[in-house]
This record gives sequence, structure tokens and C-alpha cells, in this order.
Amino acid sequence: MKGSFYATGRRKESVARVWLSPGSGQISVNKQKLMEYFRRQTLEMIIKQPFAVTETLDKYDVKATVTGGGLTGQAGAMLLGISRALLAADDNFRKPLREAGFLTRDPREKERKKYGQPGARKRFQFSKR
Repeated sequence: MKGSFYATGRRKESVARVWLSPGSGQISVNKQKLMEYFRRQTLEMIIKQPFAVTETLDKYDVKATVTGGGLTGQAGAMLLGISRALLAADDNFRKPLREAGFLTRDPREKERKKYGQPGARKRFQFSKR
């Protein structure tokens, strides 16, 4: 458990690059504190879940750069990135992280808009005459 560990997490349009290093549990996102950037308690909880499952809340410092998407997607991307970095740090974390579902990438993406209609699924109003 020496040095720092890098991992990438993705969700929807968001990409999170995560560096994990031994420390006191400080999390910075785009050079800001966690709550300054995300501003929501629920998103902070989502991001800290991998540490709670592996019981390493105050053992690692996190530096992350996130781009794309919205705040919720970015939080989901950070969750995956932190989980993968924890796995790189210690392979014994695989079982609890896998059981919690944190190592599975959420494949859902926005469906593309089709030509001849206003959205991906929505159609223009049908008129017989």
C-alpha cells in the first residue's frame, strides 16, 4: 500500500479521473473541496460509499478531475473511479466492492435523436387527413 493509484470512472457523459493516495480522507474535485463542488449531501454520500464498504474512510486522500455531464453523472463516475482505484490499492477489496455493485459500469446512455421526429422516441402528432 505505497504510492498513489489511478483509475477512470464513467457514467452517462461524465468522465472522472481519480488519484488515490494514503492520507487522512480528504477529497478534492477539480481543485475544490468535495462539498464546494457537489453542494449536495446525497452526492457526497454516493462518492463516499466505496470507502464505507471497505472501511477505509480516513485512510486515503482523493484527487479527482471530472468533466462532462451533470453533477449526478459525475458523482456516479467518481464512485466507479474510486472503487477501481481501491481495487488497485488492495485486491482484498474486490469481494465487498463487487457485492455492493460498485465495480459494474452503468451502461445506460442517452438515446440519439432520430430524423423525421422531434426526439429519440417522440413522434409528431398523427393526422389521418
